Amino acid sequence: MLDRLTTGLEFQTQALLLRAERQRMLAGNIANADTPGYQARDFDFASALRNATSAAQQAEGQGQRASPTELAQSTARFALQAQTSLDSNGVDMDRERAAFADNSLRYEATLRFINGSLRTIQDAMKSHNAG
Repeated sequence: MLDRLTTGLEFQTQALLLRAERQRMLAGNIANADTPGYQARDFDFASALRNATSAAQQAEGQGQRASPTELAQSTARFALQAQTSLDSNGVDMDRERAAFADNSLRYEATLRFINGSLRTIQDAMKSHNAG
């Protein structure tokens, strides 16, 4: 019974951890916008989430899990440059700001979903105890 409750939240938990890692990576890109030769990085969120959920299922009995950083690094890539710069910096601030804002909204939505799911479970347990 407990497995069914936690399995539903496992996907959202992995998504939240990967969103946090992506936010860290995007913040690093923005922080290095003036660093000569720096190339903006990002990772394929969908692939990393697929890897995270399949790795979680495989590691369930073994107690080992890949960290969000390891999962992000496995699908990491350099972001495509919209235009070249004289100092070879590959950070497009418009793209990075948009990606940062989008990821922030998705992070918050995932948090709200987890919070709502936990509240529903808690209400179900309260009503079972009351009846």
